[in-house]
Amino acid sequence: MTCACCGAEVRTGAVGNVTETRSRPDVRATPPPALPASLRAPLGLAAALGALVVVLLGVVSASHSEPGRVDTWVQPASTELSSPWRTIALALDFLGQPVGAVLLVGVLAVGCLPLRGPRAAALVVVGAGLTVVTTTLLKHLVGRTIHGDNLSYPSGHTALLTALALAVALPVTGRARLGRTAGTLLVLTAALVAGAAAGWAQVSLGAHYPTDALAGWCTALTVLPATAWLIDRTVDAARPGRR
Repeated sequence: MTCACCGAEVRTGAVGNVTETRSRPDVRATPPPALPASLRAPLGLAAALGALVVVLLGVVSASHSEPGRVDTWVQPASTELSSPWRTIALALDFLGQPVGAVLLVGVLAVGCLPLRGPRAAALVVVGAGLTVVTTTLLKHLVGRTIHGDNLSYPSGHTALLTALALAVALPVTGRARLGRTAGTLLVLTAALVAGAAAGWAQVSLGAHYPTDALAGWCTALTVLPATAWLIDRTVDAARPGRR
């Protein structure tokens, strides 16, 4: 028999009036995680490799003000863009500027609420914020410049757009209940597409060296999964009855 007021399952014994009450688990009390359990291992490995690339490129590029060998090989001799490519590049660049970034983060945060609830929205906002803070600190630490004294390593635009793509792909993966392989493929593909588009725009506009864009992509790949894990740990630890 089920109690109408609390939903508990009540069993009445045949001898006497002994009753046994067994509470049903409250599924709603456990919100879906920001980082799906199936993706923790692969994204943890990707984050570690990304951090390694950022450190290695940072050491090589420290205090430089000119492109390296890889940059010279990747970057075309002329970065002049014709329409409509220049318009597309400028639009992508705007999304990484303060006004564009705030608008984009706000839209994505609201859009993620139906997918996985408050944790998904928090991942968009906190993940974007920590990515910006990390790239800013790295720029001052590495000291690589372009066009005078403009700090360039790593690319903040590339890092931000990659982080936002990851922040959206993670709740989509969880909502679709994808397995480890399919989920990892979806998340990394989203990160690659966003990072490639943002990196292309920054390099084509002459705002960054190619290795700046690569480092920005790797920075997001490191910061965002760590942020998702931190959100899960913080929220779970604060839940009532959790020790």
